Amino acid sequence: MKKIIFYFSTFILSIFNLESYSQNADLQIIHNAADPAATTVDIYVDGTLALNDFSFRSATPFLSLPSNVVINVGVAPSTSMSVMDTLVNFPITLAPGGRYVAIANGVLDPNSFSPNPDAVSTAFTLFIKDNIQSLSSNPANVDFIVVHGSTDATTVDVLARGVASLVDDASYSDITNYISVPASDYILDVTPGGSNSTIVASFAADLSTLAGGTAVVVASGFLDSTVNQNGPAFGLWAYLSNGTAIQLPVVSLARLQVIHNAADPGASSVDVYLNGALLLDNFAFRTATPYIDAPAGVNLNIGIAPGNSTSVADTLVNFQATLDNGNSYVAIANGVLTPGSFQVNPDGVSTAFTLFIQDAMRESALLPGTVDLRVVHGATDAPTVDVIARGVGTIVDDAVYSVITPYLSVPASSYTLDITPGSNNSVIVATFAADLTTLGGGAAVVLASGFLDPSMNQNGQTFGLIAVLPDGQVLLLSNVTGIEENAFGQFNMYPNPATDKLNIEFQDLQASQLSVSVTDLSGRIVKQAESTISQNKLTINTSGLTGGTYVIRVTDNQKVLVKKFSVH
Repeated sequence: MKKIIFYFSTFILSIFNLESYSQNADLQIIHNAADPAATTVDIYVDGTLALNDFSFRSATPFLSLPSNVVINVGVAPSTSMSVMDTLVNFPITLAPGGRYVAIANGVLDPNSFSPNPDAVSTAFTLFIKDNIQSLSSNPANVDFIVVHGSTDATTVDVLARGVASLVDDASYSDITNYISVPASDYILDVTPGGSNSTIVASFAADLSTLAGGTAVVVASGFLDSTVNQNGPAFGLWAYLSNGTAIQLPVVSLARLQVIHNAADPGASSVDVYLNGALLLDNFAFRTATPYIDAPAGVNLNIGIAPGNSTSVADTLVNFQATLDNGNSYVAIANGVLTPGSFQVNPDGVSTAFTLFIQDAMRESALLPGTVDLRVVHGATDAPTVDVIARGVGTIVDDAVYSVITPYLSVPASSYTLDITPGSNNSVIVATFAADLTTLGGGAAVVLASGFLDPSMNQNGQTFGLIAVLPDGQVLLLSNVTGIEENAFGQFNMYPNPATDKLNIEFQDLQASQLSVSVTDLSGRIVKQAESTISQNKLTINTSGLTGGTYVIRVTDNQKVLVKKFSVH
């Protein structure tokens, strides 16, 4: 005999003989039991069929049910003929005016499925959550709770990529409190609770049209279907108040920034192709893209072509890469197209045109008030170098061409950076001013760029340091050699030529901020910090210096004075 199917409104009115709405409670039912034997079920309430062939990953709208009475909810196979066929029964009591969600979850025979890694029971049950919201707390936001309903999944975190951690250490059966986020588009990464660097799966959550609304987001299905009777695969589903079920699409995306640091004049402007399609047109030397979403988990062919290319057939070199889901990368175009036509690298490192690809990149600093930096030795004709933050310490030690350092975290301040040969810090190759005062909380890639000797390298760009920010902005750090003599405002320097001392008078001299060094014309430091300060006058002891021309460098961590003087 065919089962009689009741509409919920008819069922509620006829079965419960409601006296008034104020005595009722609202209940939404979600079917999230991934057991293949429970793909569709019949739901009985107090012995009467309420839901016929209720499908996995479907939901009811909110139903008005009696409160302050015990309601028996029975779950039966979809072939059931009566309440006598129910497999499990759950007595529930709803509070007057309450708003609930009941989530059918688990498996009918736990011994036939993979156990939960955290030893939580996976037996078929109802997860019931009260205080369910009908509207978001902020009309511009979306409020949602998250339910861990995947029986074979370990404790997990859910991260809104690039935004924040939404769920922390949720084990199977856990239901979070409400999370309120702006109505926008998100990538949600599911990771093990103890390792956010490992992404189990990623999902696109477009909440841009749900402002003012609420949802129940459920982790659903099996991580490993092969040991769970080939049941449905893991996924995230969102259920709205009206019963609409939305599957969050699985995505596999990485973050990628591309930097052009190849100083070969023949590559001053290039076209970049990604899997045959033009990605960057006329991409100029010392420019960069912002971080963009790039396909992950698939082979990428990155082709470099002349700036006047007409198709991918014009590419000069091609590189293969596969990006990991959720990881962040920088790809730096570097080197020269024909190494035989350029100066060889002093350390014997190949200078052929290539891509330096580095993962685990950051778009912001780990701590506020600091700047996180990675330094790249990208000058083909430069030897092994050190980078010394004057008055602070060595920040890069013995870096050869092609090296990318680990992250350095420094306070957001102004620095004077001396580039020296790795084996001889007494010789300063070049000095740069790095004003990081406005970059607190940010990150950057600092690159050694160009040629130390352009005359031996087809008159390419001269050596410099550039800082690339996550938004693609490129800052050329000021080379302080030859800085205008009025950098400190009005000053007098005497006697010049000097004998046993050199005096420099400044306005508003602050001794605690000054760093002083004297170098010969090759950049070798011959005196450092051998000075006294009195009444805005800096006196440098020049005794012991042989006759000749020298350079004095004075910095107050914001500007640098570089001035020649002579010694008799």
